[in-house]
Amino acid sequence: MGNYPSGVTILTTTDADGNPCGLTVNSFASVSLDPLLVLWCIDRKSTNLETFQQSEGFAVHILSIDQEDLCWTFAGKDADRFSKANWSLSKNNLPVISGSLGVLECKTIQKIDAGDHIIFIGQIINIDKKDKEPLLYFRRNVGMVPAVWPN
Repeated sequence: MGNYPSGVTILTTTDADGNPCGLTVNSFASVSLDPLLVLWCIDRKSTNLETFQQSEGFAVHILSIDQEDLCWTFAGKDADRFSKANWSLSKNNLPVISGSLGVLECKTIQKIDAGDHIIFIGQIINIDKKDKEPLLYFRRNVGMVPAVWPN
């Protein structure tokens, strides 16, 4: 699957105490236009799984080319990821990281067991889009076209 180029996202939510939680995800897709639905997948072994399962919603941050550092920060094991990001709580009580190409705030409407992952389907309740270039993932590299393609 590493030979399939994709965009890069950070998914965020809050835990029961209101603390932000987030991780880097490239398993993200559009599901429906009417209503507006998206999906993403999380590994059952993820330390973030319980928080996302208990939350009522999530924010999808479609990363821009200048957010490569955040991509790797939220992909790592550092528990203090949000100290390295400029973020705030939205009116929907979701952690929103500034500077992304787009942010889709979603209400979780379904969770589906799928092998070693769980698929989350969310209905978009708010969209914020900027005019930026996307960060892409291909063969374990991130960058922009054509810079992301290894020789």
